Amino acid sequence: MQPHQLSSGDVIADRRADYARMLDEGGEPEAAAELMEQALELVPGWAAGWYRLASYREKAGRGEAAIEAYRNTLALDPEDIFGAALKLALLGDAATPDRPPSRYVERLFDDYADRFESALVEKLDYTVPQKLAALVASTGRHYACAVDLGCGTGLLGPEIRAGVDRLEGFDLSQNMLAKAAEKGVYDHLAQADLSLAPDLSGLFSDAARHRADLVTAADVLMYLGNLESVFAIIEDLAASGADIAFSVEDAGDSGGFHLAPSLRYAHSEAYVKMLLARHGFEILDIVKTVIRKDGGKPVAGILFLTRKPA
Repeated sequence: MQPHQLSSGDVIADRRADYARMLDEGGEPEAAAELMEQALELVPGWAAGWYRLASYREKAGRGEAAIEAYRNTLALDPEDIFGAALKLALLGDAATPDRPPSRYVERLFDDYADRFESALVEKLDYTVPQKLAALVASTGRHYACAVDLGCGTGLLGPEIRAGVDRLEGFDLSQNMLAKAAEKGVYDHLAQADLSLAPDLSGLFSDAARHRADLVTAADVLMYLGNLESVFAIIEDLAASGADIAFSVEDAGDSGGFHLAPSLRYAHSEAYVKMLLARHGFEILDIVKTVIRKDGGKPVAGILFLTRKPA
Protein backbone atom coordinates (compact mmCIF):
# COMPACT_ATOMS: atom_id res chain seq x y z
CA MET A 1 0.00 0.00 0.00
CA GLN A 2 1.40 3.38 -0.95
CA PRO A 3 1.86 5.98 1.80
CA HIS A 4 -0.65 8.44 0.34
CA GLN A 5 -3.38 5.79 0.63
CA LEU A 6 -3.10 5.59 4.42
CA SER A 7 -5.28 8.19 6.13
CA SER A 8 -4.09 10.09 9.16
CA GLY A 9 -7.55 9.90 10.70
CA ASP A 10 -7.75 13.69 10.76
CA VAL A 11 -9.74 15.38 7.97
CA ILE A 12 -7.73 18.60 8.00
CA ALA A 13 -4.40 16.79 8.06
CA ASP A 14 -5.50 14.57 5.17
CA ARG A 15 -6.57 17.63 3.17
CA ARG A 16 -3.19 19.30 3.71
CA ALA A 17 -1.46 16.05 2.76
CA ASP A 18 -3.50 15.89 -0.47
CA TYR A 19 -2.47 19.45 -1.34
CA ALA A 20 1.13 18.58 -0.52
CA ARG A 21 1.00 15.65 -2.92
CA MET A 22 -0.34 17.92 -5.68
CA LEU A 23 2.47 20.37 -5.06
CA ASP A 24 5.02 17.57 -5.25
CA GLU A 25 3.52 16.25 -8.48
CA GLY A 26 3.69 19.80 -9.82
CA GLY A 27 7.43 19.92 -9.19
CA GLU A 28 7.42 21.85 -5.90
CA PRO A 29 8.79 19.41 -3.29
CA GLU A 30 9.91 22.17 -0.90
CA ALA A 31 6.41 23.64 -0.76
CA ALA A 32 5.01 20.12 -0.42
CA ALA A 33 7.31 19.47 2.54
CA GLU A 34 6.17 22.66 4.30
CA LEU A 35 2.53 21.64 3.94
CA MET A 36 3.25 18.09 5.16
CA GLU A 37 4.99 19.56 8.21
CA GLN A 38 1.77 21.43 8.98
CA ALA A 39 -0.23 18.21 8.60
CA LEU A 40 2.10 16.36 10.95
CA GLU A 41 1.71 19.07 13.60
CA LEU A 42 -1.89 17.87 13.83
CA VAL A 43 -1.06 14.12 13.78
CA PRO A 44 2.58 13.61 14.90
CA GLY A 45 2.09 9.84 15.18
CA TRP A 46 1.25 9.36 11.48
CA ALA A 47 3.96 7.05 10.09
CA ALA A 48 2.82 7.34 6.46
CA GLY A 49 2.85 11.12 6.78
CA TRP A 50 6.44 11.12 8.01
CA TYR A 51 7.43 8.91 5.09
CA ARG A 52 5.83 11.33 2.64
CA LEU A 53 7.53 14.28 4.32
CA ALA A 54 10.86 12.45 4.07
CA SER A 55 10.40 11.84 0.34
CA TYR A 56 9.54 15.51 -0.29
CA ARG A 57 12.56 16.67 1.69
CA GLU A 58 14.76 14.22 -0.19
CA LYS A 59 13.51 15.54 -3.54
CA ALA A 60 14.16 19.08 -2.34
CA GLY A 61 17.78 18.17 -1.62
CA ARG A 62 17.44 18.35 2.16
CA GLY A 63 19.23 15.12 3.00
CA GLU A 64 19.63 15.54 6.77
CA ALA A 65 16.01 16.62 7.18
CA ALA A 66 14.91 13.65 5.08
CA ILE A 67 16.93 11.30 7.30
CA GLU A 68 15.20 12.71 10.39
CA ALA A 69 11.78 12.06 8.84
CA TYR A 70 12.70 8.53 7.73
CA ARG A 71 13.92 7.81 11.27
CA ASN A 72 10.58 9.01 12.63
CA THR A 73 8.78 6.78 10.14
CA LEU A 74 10.74 3.76 11.31
CA ALA A 75 10.22 4.59 14.99
CA LEU A 76 6.46 4.76 14.46
CA ASP A 77 6.36 1.68 12.20
CA PRO A 78 8.86 -0.94 13.47
CA GLU A 79 7.60 -3.47 10.88
CA ASP A 80 8.73 -0.93 8.27
CA ILE A 81 6.02 -1.42 5.65
CA PHE A 82 7.30 1.69 3.86
CA GLY A 83 10.93 0.58 3.55
CA ALA A 84 12.31 3.51 5.55
CA ALA A 85 15.36 1.43 6.54
CA LEU A 86 16.25 1.03 2.87
CA LYS A 87 15.99 4.77 2.35
CA LEU A 88 18.22 5.42 5.35
CA ALA A 89 20.80 3.03 3.89
CA LEU A 90 20.75 4.82 0.54
CA LEU A 91 21.21 8.16 2.29
CA GLY A 92 24.24 6.82 4.16
CA ASP A 93 22.63 6.87 7.60
CA ALA A 94 22.56 3.09 8.09
CA ALA A 95 24.25 -0.05 6.83
CA THR A 96 22.65 -1.72 3.82
CA PRO A 97 20.37 -4.46 5.13
CA ASP A 98 20.80 -7.98 3.81
CA ARG A 99 17.17 -7.94 2.73
CA PRO A 100 14.17 -5.61 2.89
CA PRO A 101 11.49 -6.16 5.54
CA SER A 102 9.08 -8.87 4.39
CA ARG A 103 6.12 -6.68 5.35
CA TYR A 104 7.43 -3.94 3.05
CA VAL A 105 7.66 -6.30 0.08
CA GLU A 106 4.31 -7.90 0.83
CA ARG A 107 2.46 -4.59 1.10
CA LEU A 108 4.27 -3.18 -1.93
CA PHE A 109 3.05 -5.98 -4.18
CA ASP A 110 -0.37 -6.30 -2.59
CA ASP A 111 -0.94 -2.68 -3.63
CA TYR A 112 0.75 -3.13 -7.02
CA ALA A 113 -1.08 -6.30 -8.09
CA ASP A 114 -3.92 -4.69 -10.07
CA ARG A 115 -1.60 -2.63 -12.28
CA PHE A 116 1.50 -4.83 -12.16
CA GLU A 117 1.28 -6.39 -15.61
CA SER A 118 0.27 -3.24 -17.47
CA ALA A 119 3.08 -1.28 -15.82
CA LEU A 120 5.76 -3.92 -16.24
CA VAL A 121 4.97 -5.34 -19.65
CA GLU A 122 3.42 -2.41 -21.51
CA LYS A 123 5.46 0.46 -20.07
CA LEU A 124 8.75 -1.07 -18.94
CA ASP A 125 9.33 -3.58 -21.77
CA TYR A 126 9.69 -6.45 -19.32
CA THR A 127 10.91 -9.56 -21.16
CA VAL A 128 12.37 -11.86 -18.49
CA PRO A 129 9.59 -14.51 -18.62
CA GLN A 130 10.10 -15.10 -22.34
CA LYS A 131 13.89 -15.07 -22.09
CA LEU A 132 13.97 -17.34 -19.05
CA ALA A 133 11.49 -19.72 -20.69
CA ALA A 134 13.73 -19.89 -23.76
CA LEU A 135 16.66 -20.90 -21.55
CA VAL A 136 14.56 -23.62 -19.96
CA ALA A 137 13.38 -24.84 -23.37
CA SER A 138 17.00 -25.08 -24.54
CA THR A 139 17.48 -28.10 -22.27
CA GLY A 140 14.98 -30.11 -24.36
CA ARG A 141 13.57 -31.62 -21.17
CA HIS A 142 10.00 -32.22 -20.03
CA TYR A 143 9.54 -31.70 -16.29
CA ALA A 144 7.36 -33.61 -13.87
CA CYS A 145 7.14 -30.81 -11.30
CA ALA A 146 8.11 -27.15 -11.70
CA VAL A 147 8.10 -24.64 -8.83
CA ASP A 148 7.92 -20.95 -9.77
CA LEU A 149 9.34 -18.94 -6.86
CA GLY A 150 8.03 -15.39 -6.56
CA CYS A 151 5.50 -16.14 -9.28
CA GLY A 152 3.78 -12.75 -8.94
CA THR A 153 0.79 -12.47 -11.27
CA GLY A 154 1.96 -15.57 -13.14
CA LEU A 155 3.76 -14.10 -16.14
CA LEU A 156 6.24 -16.99 -16.36
CA GLY A 157 3.67 -19.75 -15.87
CA PRO A 158 2.11 -19.66 -19.35
CA GLU A 159 5.58 -19.58 -20.92
CA ILE A 160 6.67 -22.89 -19.36
CA ARG A 161 3.32 -24.66 -18.80
CA ALA A 162 3.53 -26.86 -21.90
CA GLY A 163 6.81 -28.33 -20.71
CA VAL A 164 5.70 -29.41 -17.23
CA ASP A 165 3.19 -31.87 -15.79
CA ARG A 166 2.64 -30.02 -12.50
CA LEU A 167 3.25 -26.30 -11.96
CA GLU A 168 3.38 -24.75 -8.49
CA GLY A 169 3.62 -21.02 -7.79
CA PHE A 170 4.64 -19.26 -4.57
CA ASP A 171 4.67 -15.57 -3.71
CA LEU A 172 4.75 -13.34 -0.64
CA SER A 173 1.77 -11.27 -1.84
CA GLN A 174 -1.73 -12.76 -1.60
CA ASN A 175 -3.05 -10.22 -4.11
CA MET A 176 -0.43 -11.27 -6.65
CA LEU A 177 -1.35 -14.91 -6.08
CA ALA A 178 -5.00 -14.08 -6.73
CA LYS A 179 -4.04 -12.56 -10.09
CA ALA A 180 -1.94 -15.63 -10.92
CA ALA A 181 -4.90 -17.88 -10.13
CA GLU A 182 -6.99 -16.05 -12.73
CA LYS A 183 -4.67 -17.36 -15.46
CA GLY A 184 -5.61 -20.96 -14.69
CA VAL A 185 -2.15 -22.33 -15.48
CA TYR A 186 -0.90 -23.22 -11.98
CA ASP A 187 -1.86 -26.48 -10.28
CA HIS A 188 -1.05 -25.07 -6.84
CA LEU A 189 -0.55 -21.53 -5.52
CA ALA A 190 0.48 -20.56 -1.98
CA GLN A 191 2.20 -17.88 0.06
CA ALA A 192 5.91 -18.19 0.82
CA ASP A 193 8.72 -16.00 2.15
CA LEU A 194 12.08 -16.58 0.45
CA SER A 195 13.93 -14.57 3.10
CA LEU A 196 13.30 -17.24 5.75
CA ALA A 197 14.94 -20.59 6.46
CA PRO A 198 13.50 -23.51 4.44
CA ASP A 199 11.43 -24.86 7.36
CA LEU A 200 9.80 -21.45 7.89
CA SER A 201 9.49 -20.36 4.27
CA GLY A 202 6.13 -21.98 3.49
CA LEU A 203 7.54 -24.04 0.62
CA PHE A 204 7.34 -27.27 2.60
CA SER A 205 4.24 -26.72 4.75
CA ASP A 206 2.26 -29.43 2.98
CA ALA A 207 4.63 -30.69 0.30
CA ALA A 208 7.76 -32.81 0.14
CA ARG A 209 11.35 -31.73 -0.11
CA HIS A 210 13.29 -32.45 -3.31
CA ARG A 211 10.05 -32.60 -5.32
CA ALA A 212 10.92 -30.20 -8.15
CA ASP A 213 12.89 -31.07 -11.26
CA LEU A 214 12.57 -27.44 -12.38
CA VAL A 215 12.83 -24.35 -10.15
CA THR A 216 12.36 -20.86 -11.58
CA ALA A 217 12.67 -17.33 -10.14
CA ALA A 218 11.95 -14.52 -12.60
CA ASP A 219 12.83 -11.04 -11.32
CA VAL A 220 12.48 -12.09 -7.69
CA LEU A 221 16.00 -12.08 -6.28
CA MET A 222 16.34 -8.29 -6.65
CA TYR A 223 14.02 -8.02 -3.66
CA LEU A 224 16.62 -9.80 -1.55
CA GLY A 225 20.20 -8.75 -0.94
CA ASN A 226 21.95 -11.72 0.64
CA LEU A 227 20.79 -14.74 -1.38
CA GLU A 228 21.89 -17.45 1.05
CA SER A 229 18.33 -18.14 2.20
CA VAL A 230 17.09 -18.51 -1.37
CA PHE A 231 19.74 -21.00 -2.36
CA ALA A 232 19.18 -22.97 0.84
CA ILE A 233 15.50 -23.20 -0.11
CA ILE A 234 16.31 -24.19 -3.69
CA GLU A 235 18.75 -26.86 -2.49
CA ASP A 236 15.98 -28.39 -0.37
CA LEU A 237 13.36 -27.97 -3.10
CA ALA A 238 15.29 -29.35 -6.07
CA ALA A 239 15.48 -33.04 -6.86
CA SER A 240 18.72 -34.61 -8.06
CA GLY A 241 19.33 -33.51 -11.64
CA ALA A 242 16.87 -30.60 -11.38
CA ASP A 243 17.28 -27.48 -13.50
CA ILE A 244 17.19 -24.05 -11.89
CA ALA A 245 16.58 -20.90 -13.97
CA PHE A 246 16.58 -17.40 -12.49
CA SER A 247 17.39 -13.76 -13.12
CA VAL A 248 19.20 -11.00 -11.22
CA GLU A 249 19.89 -7.34 -11.84
CA ASP A 250 23.53 -6.98 -12.85
CA ALA A 251 25.75 -5.29 -10.26
CA GLY A 252 28.69 -5.26 -12.65
CA ASP A 253 32.14 -5.87 -11.19
CA SER A 254 31.22 -5.02 -7.60
CA GLY A 255 31.88 -8.60 -6.47
CA GLY A 256 28.81 -8.74 -4.25
CA PHE A 257 25.45 -7.01 -4.14
CA HIS A 258 24.27 -3.46 -3.59
CA LEU A 259 21.04 -1.56 -2.99
CA ALA A 260 19.97 0.54 -5.97
CA PRO A 261 18.01 3.84 -5.80
CA SER A 262 14.98 1.84 -7.00
CA LEU A 263 15.15 0.04 -3.59
CA ARG A 264 15.94 -3.19 -5.44
CA TYR A 265 19.19 -5.13 -5.08
CA ALA A 266 21.66 -5.80 -7.87
CA HIS A 267 23.97 -8.84 -7.73
CA SER A 268 27.27 -9.44 -9.44
CA GLU A 269 27.94 -12.49 -11.58
CA ALA A 270 30.86 -13.38 -9.31
CA TYR A 271 28.65 -13.31 -6.21
CA VAL A 272 26.01 -15.57 -7.76
CA LYS A 273 28.66 -17.97 -9.05
CA MET A 274 30.15 -18.19 -5.56
CA LEU A 275 26.78 -19.16 -4.07
CA LEU A 276 26.06 -21.66 -6.83
CA ALA A 277 29.42 -23.34 -6.20
CA ARG A 278 28.82 -23.35 -2.44
CA HIS A 279 25.51 -25.15 -2.90
CA GLY A 280 26.87 -27.55 -5.50
CA PHE A 281 24.98 -26.32 -8.58
CA GLU A 282 26.45 -26.70 -12.06
CA ILE A 283 26.19 -23.70 -14.39
CA LEU A 284 24.75 -24.60 -17.79
CA ASP A 285 24.37 -21.13 -19.29
CA ILE A 286 24.68 -17.45 -18.43
CA VAL A 287 23.01 -14.74 -20.51
CA LYS A 288 23.53 -11.01 -20.00
CA THR A 289 20.60 -8.98 -21.29
CA VAL A 290 18.35 -5.98 -20.73
CA ILE A 291 15.54 -7.12 -18.45
CA ARG A 292 13.34 -3.99 -18.39
CA LYS A 293 13.44 -0.21 -18.36
CA ASP A 294 13.52 2.04 -15.31
CA GLY A 295 13.02 5.77 -15.75
CA GLY A 296 13.28 5.23 -19.48
CA LYS A 297 16.74 3.65 -19.17
CA PRO A 298 17.58 -0.03 -19.77
CA VAL A 299 18.25 -2.18 -16.71
CA ALA A 300 21.01 -4.73 -17.19
CA GLY A 301 20.37 -8.23 -15.93
CA ILE A 302 21.86 -11.71 -15.88
CA LEU A 303 19.95 -14.92 -16.58
CA PHE A 304 21.30 -18.17 -15.12
CA LEU A 305 20.49 -21.73 -16.09
CA THR A 306 21.95 -24.17 -13.58
CA ARG A 307 21.54 -27.80 -12.58
CA LYS A 308 21.69 -29.75 -9.35
CA PRO A 309 23.97 -32.76 -9.93
CA ALA A 310 22.28 -36.16 -10.12
